[in-house]
Amino acid sequence: MILNSLTVDTDSFAAATGWESKPEGLCKGEQCVPAPEAVMADGQLDVSVVADKLGMAIVEDPDHGLVALGPASGGRALTTAVVPDLPFTDADGNPFSLTSLHGRKVLLVAWASW
Repeated sequence: MILNSLTVDTDSFAAATGWESKPEGLCKGEQCVPAPEAVMADGQLDVSVVADKLGMAIVEDPDHGLVALGPASGGRALTTAVVPDLPFTDADGNPFSLTSLHGRKVLLVAWASW
């Protein structure tokens, strides 16, 4: 969800994310998360509180007046882009280590027939 500020009205938030503001908290289906401090006096939602309560990633670009709010993680959010050194084989069947590419950007593409 892309926003212009750290506040959003409850209807827009519900339409974009599926999370509704109810008396029992922020709810999506049967799941509710208590978040009384997320609703401000004017009825708007405080996006930084919502992000914290729902495990949503939040990124601000103050130079352009934009806020990006990611989906609820349902658990721990990704905190780093560092990949563990997983065992791989190259196209010839030789062992390959991602650490050999240290300092370079790497795109991993995974595919499965099922």
